[in-house]
Amino acid sequence: MLAAMKSLYRPSDFQALSRRLDSLRPDSPRQWGRMSPGGAVCHLTDAYKGLLGERSRPAPAHTGPASLRARTAKLVRRLYGLTSPLPWPKGIPTPAPVDQEKGGTPPGVFEDDVEALRAAMTRFRDRDGRDMAPHVLFGKLTRGEWGRWAYRHMDHHLRQFGA
Repeated sequence: MLAAMKSLYRPSDFQALSRRLDSLRPDSPRQWGRMSPGGAVCHLTDAYKGLLGERSRPAPAHTGPASLRARTAKLVRRLYGLTSPLPWPKGIPTPAPVDQEKGGTPPGVFEDDVEALRAAMTRFRDRDGRDMAPHVLFGKLTRGEWGRWAYRHMDHHLRQFGA
């Protein structure tokens, strides 16, 4: 099912995201939320770097034996977050280590931050889903799920600014 969906690992989808990133400006108007364009760029970079082991990252929500309710909630999050054609919901709280107002990297020079994101995106793509720690919300992911998550996360924040 994930094979037909957009993925950071598919070259045409990677290039499309890269072009959309090029269209983002430091003064792009926010469509929702509280992030600035620079804050979203740094948030995305921090998320990639955390998963690549290059910075601290949010701990998984639950690491011990999970109740049926917790396992069901994770499954629903995974199905919606990774396989649904619907856009991700707006207003989901950002974990502190990747929230630019709480513990994430603060925005600097916008063009430099965009290049740092592009480099982190490329390193994530080149890792190809190998040796990844579990995702904070979705748990252990397959290669296809990592590519789908990366595409959807970028898409969500680019849409936040009309890019």
